[in-house]
Amino acid sequence: MKKNFKKPVHFMLVLVIAFSMLLSACTGDKKNEPAKGEGTGETKAPQEFRFTLASEPPSLDPALMQDAQSSIVSEGIYEGLTRLNGKGEPENAIAKEIKVSEDGKTYTFTLRDDAKWSNGDAVTAKDFEYSWKRALKPETAAPYAYMLFYLENGEKYNAGTATADEVGVKAINDTTLEVKLYTPVTYFPSLLAHYTYWPVHPATAEGNEKWAAEASTIVSNGPFLLKEWLHADKLVLEKNPNYHSAKDISFDKVTISLVEEDSTVYQLFESGEIDWIGAQAGSVPADLTKKLLDEKKADVTDIASTYYYLFNTTKEPFDNAKIRKALAMAIDRQSLIDNVTQAKQKPAFGLVPPSIAGPEGKLFREVYPDTDYFKENVEEAKTLLAEGLKEKGLAAFPEVTLLYNTSEGHKKLAEAVVDMWRKNLGIEVKLNNQEWGTFLETRNAGQFDITRAGWGADINHPINFTYDLIHPKSGNNDGNYNNPKVGELLDGSLVATDAATSIKMMADAEKTAIADDMAVLPTYYYTTVTMLKPGFKNVGSDYAGHLDWVHGSKE
Repeated sequence: MKKNFKKPVHFMLVLVIAFSMLLSACTGDKKNEPAKGEGTGETKAPQEFRFTLASEPPSLDPALMQDAQSSIVSEGIYEGLTRLNGKGEPENAIAKEIKVSEDGKTYTFTLRDDAKWSNGDAVTAKDFEYSWKRALKPETAAPYAYMLFYLENGEKYNAGTATADEVGVKAINDTTLEVKLYTPVTYFPSLLAHYTYWPVHPATAEGNEKWAAEASTIVSNGPFLLKEWLHADKLVLEKNPNYHSAKDISFDKVTISLVEEDSTVYQLFESGEIDWIGAQAGSVPADLTKKLLDEKKADVTDIASTYYYLFNTTKEPFDNAKIRKALAMAIDRQSLIDNVTQAKQKPAFGLVPPSIAGPEGKLFREVYPDTDYFKENVEEAKTLLAEGLKEKGLAAFPEVTLLYNTSEGHKKLAEAVVDMWRKNLGIEVKLNNQEWGTFLETRNAGQFDITRAGWGADINHPINFTYDLIHPKSGNNDGNYNNPKVGELLDGSLVATDAATSIKMMADAEKTAIADDMAVLPTYYYTTVTMLKPGFKNVGSDYAGHLDWVHGSKE
């Protein structure tokens, strides 16, 4: 998911899936002790949870979302067939039962019959069929449309070479959804939790193209209702009394303030005005991070996310691999971590984070380390830069700009990187920042030279960081990197007959993209530094580094 927040894989396995519903969040330490006020005649105090986002969601339309801000809000107001718990494991949500054919290519979902939209309409299988086809429809321009390419004829419909009726999703009746895949996908239940697979209310989506831009026009189906959206100020969510599992939801109100400056976020936490910092929902100021960690006032956790810089590979001078390599080899990652980010991140020389699962029960990086992709080497970087400029017929490094989204942390890191390029390569790179929504539009349009990027896992699988970021057809390949060999490897990984072969093809694709081409400039593998007020339970960072709050509670 770009943190800016897939296409997919499959091994010929017979799937037996048994998902359990989420357990009710506890409201006390003793299981048999009644909640305060229960059975005593007292009125139970409302539970509120408060946090910040650096900017407001660009869209709350599941088909158009592509960022962590939108996802964190939308996890509360929408729900799909499955959901992921904090460990990234799929659990049933709207789906009551899931059956899989012996060849792993046909899924039959039985939906709950008590799921409702916020306007009172029933959530039906037809809503899912409509929503998936809407996301695939070329006119929708869904950035994650390729996540649905697993569906039979999904990619062809998106390309305009098949009809909607030929796509492999069909409502058999109101509570039965049949899905046909073009290849077995062992992690399909996890994909279903991604927002591109969430349903939207058909009449609402058809009736107003801006329906997802205001609280008053959003029709949703999740545990919370969006009651207020004061743009550039805050969003207020309230518990949905008609949610099918309302008894499992403890927070009565969630207030999300829009605060850009990390220092202000910290002041709000210290003054008791918010309850949480971290995991894409506010950031601890970089200059306080080490102190707070040393004093054990904050926690740090490794997460499945990568920070990197994108080159516009179609634009001079970054259409030259030697120049891209020179810039990647001329920065000191550990120095950036020790002196700028100070959150115990790990230097990145590839895209797939260390915590992502690999073959045969091992981690991906255990089997395919990134340490031999390239080395930091200033002298070699100078040589490559000179060779690259000569190949381009350039007498000097041209004027270029590094773009980042507005944030104290991104600014400090960008300044440090640019300073290293100045000292080590003798080149000047300008800096520019943009507000998050504008930044996404600029980057998606390819209107940049170099830009900051980050990617967090949607599922615990290396496909998430390979196909998504370096396949020529991926909607998230914003640097327009295109190596046919990489595309062939990744396409082959989707139809490989066993998991180990499939993952090796992904590893080969990643190595080619980084070691040979330097498709992107890996910087570090994220950690998240978090702070939480006492008394809260089941609130924290999920495995990918996003705030997991929906099933939290407060004592």
